[in-house]
Amino acid sequence: MPVPPWLESLLSTAFFTVCRTHGDAARGECNMYCLDCQGDAFCYYCRSSKHKDHQVIQIRRSSYHDVVRVSEIQKVLDISGVQTYVINSARVLFLNERPQPKSGKGVAHLCEICSRSLLDPFRFCSLGCKLVGVKRNGNASFAIDGRGEELREGTQQDIYPPTPSPPPSNARRRKGIPHRAPFGS
Repeated sequence: MPVPPWLESLLSTAFFTVCRTHGDAARGECNMYCLDCQGDAFCYYCRSSKHKDHQVIQIRRSSYHDVVRVSEIQKVLDISGVQTYVINSARVLFLNERPQPKSGKGVAHLCEICSRSLLDPFRFCSLGCKLVGVKRNGNASFAIDGRGEELREGTQQDIYPPTPSPPPSNARRRKGIPHRAPFGS
């Protein structure tokens, strides 16, 4: 099956609403999704009571858009070809297409569906765009090769662009021994 049965429901779910049951609680925001139940979003407290032994992913927010951590979603979905970002030291990807201002000239990489400019040579800007691409062309898939639990060998290199090495420690040094101008005679 090229598209998991829960994916379209996940992409159309409204997240970050107040939980009807636990709205007054500190963590009563609906930012969880159960892959087994495929229902509405729910909060932290609903998870512990109704989805205890289910496959659940947590949705996060970045600039008012829904994202999911790569480490969570790649266990159940092949995300190859989708642009990933590092936000708050976690690698994430966007669930749905985001509006984009006019693209600048000289953009090297574009999303195949919405033409959003991409930072790296990926095919899609979000899971939603990959879904449209899978349905339209059939030349991409969400199925994980192998037993369905792990990524293929070598796929890590395809998903994550190489991380640049950190600059030498003295490159950022701003203070040191002050150097005075020579005295003039």
